[in-house]
Amino acid sequence: MKSRSSFDPNSKISRLSELENLLTDPLIWQDQEKARSIGQEISKIREEKNLIDSLTSKIENLKVYAELMDQDSSLETEAKNEAKEIEKTLTSLELKILFSEPYDSSSAILSIHPGAGGTESQDWAQMLLRLYSRWAERSGFASEIADLLPGEVAGIKSATIFIKGRFAYGYLKGETGVHRLVRISPFDANKRRHTSFASIEILPEVSDEVKIEIREEELKIDTFRASGAGGQHVNRTESAIRITHLPSGIIVSCQNERSQHQNKELALRILKAKLFEIEMEKRQKAMEELTGKKTEIGWGRQIRSYVFQPYSLIKDLRTGYETGNLQAVMDGELDEFLRTYLVFRKTGRRVKDIEPQEVE
Repeated sequence: MKSRSSFDPNSKISRLSELENLLTDPLIWQDQEKARSIGQEISKIREEKNLIDSLTSKIENLKVYAELMDQDSSLETEAKNEAKEIEKTLTSLELKILFSEPYDSSSAILSIHPGAGGTESQDWAQMLLRLYSRWAERSGFASEIADLLPGEVAGIKSATIFIKGRFAYGYLKGETGVHRLVRISPFDANKRRHTSFASIEILPEVSDEVKIEIREEELKIDTFRASGAGGQHVNRTESAIRITHLPSGIIVSCQNERSQHQNKELALRILKAKLFEIEMEKRQKAMEELTGKKTEIGWGRQIRSYVFQPYSLIKDLRTGYETGNLQAVMDGELDEFLRTYLVFRKTGRRVKDIEPQEVE
């Protein structure tokens, strides 16, 4: 039985009214940062309220179906569909309640890098790119490829995509880490079982309000011809951009747009997010030194195994959540993995520890 986070609609409505009244005070607008923070909280509560209203409506519909099913058995299918929609809405509501950290509401920048293993790992990286693209589409997020470097035989050597929409980063932040695949390789004539790795990095897209200083003199900018598909214009002109941030050594590239200017703009957005992440890690380490609390920082760790052979199983090694429905997950059905990770992040409880009680 799934754990559900607590939610008090009456207190939320009261809080919404309080915040809306605050914004009517002209003095509040003298502090733009505070006014913006209040506006963001109002938007979040309104989204949660809309979900509650939708959930209430679906529950009322289900009650009607239940009352009429004795007279018309054909309504059983509609009742089951409505029950599935209620479960889906509950999951969506719970995820939003669990978004309590800074930048959860931001869009996300997702980067994929295959591990050692050549074509096999590059194919796995492309499979993950398809998985997250399908998840974004299913979840109502827009996606935009910033950089894509194809492999020589199959798969990809690297990819960076923007996943745009409110809470994209909140949903995906737990996907950072190493993803492991076990399968019979389609590239092995002897049909042997191979283990492949690919790393995922998730960054919040940093808004213009966040001040990250990037000096032009600290950048080394190279142009080159795009290596992937994109039409004759893209492949015949040096529209692709590679930026090296000299103080940090960070290298970002973008080649998906038709002009150097557009590619440079996207590359700078990615660089800003990476520099912001470094700054946040520095602050977190400083806090740990003061408090004595040690938490795992970084993304080079294995978080999930995808076993295709000799049996079918996908298991999150942090939360303990697992499923044998490989095809559904590879088609983008990630929500239960995302939900159980957010519960684990907030409470420290793995799936086997979660009882049918509220998450505080």
